[in-house]
Amino acid sequence: MLLLYVSVLAFAQNNSLYEKKEFIRGNDTLRYRILYPQDYNPAKKYPLILVLHGAGERGNDNEAQLVHGSSLFTDPANRQQYPAIVIFPQCPKNDFWARIDRDPNRKDSLNGLYFPSERPIGTALGLVSQLMDSMASTKPVNTKKIYIGGLSMGGMGTFELLWRKAGFFAAAFPICGGGDPAKVKAYARKFPIWVFHGDKDNTVLPSHSRLMVNALKAARAKVKYSEYPGVGHNSWDNAFKEPDLLGWLLKQKK
Repeated sequence: MLLLYVSVLAFAQNNSLYEKKEFIRGNDTLRYRILYPQDYNPAKKYPLILVLHGAGERGNDNEAQLVHGSSLFTDPANRQQYPAIVIFPQCPKNDFWARIDRDPNRKDSLNGLYFPSERPIGTALGLVSQLMDSMASTKPVNTKKIYIGGLSMGGMGTFELLWRKAGFFAAAFPICGGGDPAKVKAYARKFPIWVFHGDKDNTVLPSHSRLMVNALKAARAKVKYSEYPGVGHNSWDNAFKEPDLLGWLLKQKK
C-alpha cells in the first residue's frame, strides 16, 4: 500500500512539470500540457515532440492524457540527455483524433474499420494542427526537429496528421494505430517512422500497422517496425521502454 502511494505521488510530482495550457480559436478550446527542457533558455532552439493519447484518456481535465508516456520525458536522465519541448494535448470525449468509421462491406475497410480521408479534419485534430503552426512560429522551436507520436487513437491521429501536414514533421512513432495507406505517398519518401504494435492486440488489430508499414515501405519511407509477441493493446508500455526510442527520434532532422 505504501509503495502504491509513493508511486502515485511520484507520478503526480512528475506531471506537475507539465504546465497546463489552453489553445483557443473562436469557440473551440484545446487543452494541453507542455514540458519545457531542464534549464530552459528561450533564446535557444529546441526540438518539439507532440504526443497524442488514446481514446480512454479523452476529457477536459487536462490531466488524463499524461497517463501513458509522460514519465519518459520527465525522467531526469532523459531530460538531461534529450532536451526538448514536449506537448500532450487532450481530445474531448465527444471527438476523436482521426477520421475513422466502421463498415464491413466497404472494400477499403480492414476488419470493418476504415479511414474516410475525404472528410475534413476534425475539430480536435484541427486545433492540434493550428497549435503546431503556432509553436513552430516561436523562436525556441527548431522547425527542422518537430516530431509526432501517439498510441491507439493517437497512433491513428499520428498517421492522419502526417499526411495533412506533409513536410512538417521530421519523424514519427505511431503505436498500435492505423491509417489510410493511400495517403502515405504524401509524406513517406525518405521519412523516418518507427511503428509499434502487439501481435495479440484485439482492440486495434496488428494488421492495421502491418498494412501501413507495407504501404510506407512501398513509398520508400525509412521504416522501423516493432511487433511484440504475446502483447495486447498496451504495446505502448513496450514502446516507451525502448532504450533507443528517444535517441533515434531526436537524431532525425528535416
